[in-house]
Amino acid sequence: MNKVVKNAQEAIAGIQDGMTLMLGGFGLCGIPENCITALVEAGVKDLTCISNNAGVDDFGLGLLLQKKQIKKMIASYVGENEEFERQLLSGELEVELIPQGTLAERCRAGGAGIPAFFVPAGYGTEVAEGKEVREFNGKPHVLEQALVADFAIVKAWKGDTMGNLVYKATANNFNQPMAMAGKITIAEVEELVPAGTLDPNFVHTPGIFVQRIFQGVGYEKRIERRTVR
Repeated sequence: MNKVVKNAQEAIAGIQDGMTLMLGGFGLCGIPENCITALVEAGVKDLTCISNNAGVDDFGLGLLLQKKQIKKMIASYVGENEEFERQLLSGELEVELIPQGTLAERCRAGGAGIPAFFVPAGYGTEVAEGKEVREFNGKPHVLEQALVADFAIVKAWKGDTMGNLVYKATANNFNQPMAMAGKITIAEVEELVPAGTLDPNFVHTPGIFVQRIFQGVGYEKRIERRTVR
C-alpha cells in the first residue's frame, strides 16, 4: 500500500463539509501547518474540530475560524484568539471545553477502542453536567466518552514511507494520541525518509495508524508569546 502523497492538497482529499477532524499540536507547537492551509484553500465548512486549542487570529486553526469554516470546537484551551472569543460570545460557534488531561485521554481511548472511562476531573463543574457519576475509592468520577474523528491530521518531525512517525520533544503532545483516533490519519512530516531508516525503538506512532503521509514545506513554527529577559 502506497501511503505517500504529493502534498497537503492531495492529502486532504475526501474531507467534506460537516466532518469531524482531529488536529494535533499544543498551542502552536507541532500543528499540521500545511494541511490547515490546504483546508482553508479547499473551503470546506461546518467542521467540528478537535484540538488542544483554536490557534491565534492569523495562524493555526485561527485561519479556519476567520473563514468561518468551523461549526464546533472541542478543545481544552482557547485563550489566545480574539475571533474565537467573538464567535463564541455571538453564538456563531459551538464550543465544548474539556479539561486538558481528559481531552488527551478521550482521544487516546478512541484510538485504543475504549468507548468510555471514568475520571475525577470536572466533577462538580459544568463539565460534568448530564454525565453519569460513580464513586471509586470514595471519590466521585465522571463518565467521559471516547473521541474519534473522520480524519486525524498530525505533524511529525520525521516519518518514513510506511507511515511510522517520530515527534520531536514538545511537539509530541496531542499528535500521538490523535494519530490513533482517526478513521483516516494524515501525517505531514518535516523529513520523509525511506522505510527501514527509522530506529524502531524510537518510533512514537507505528505506521499501521497512518494512511497518508507527505513531506511538508515552509514551516513557520510560531509561538504564541515570546518572552525575552
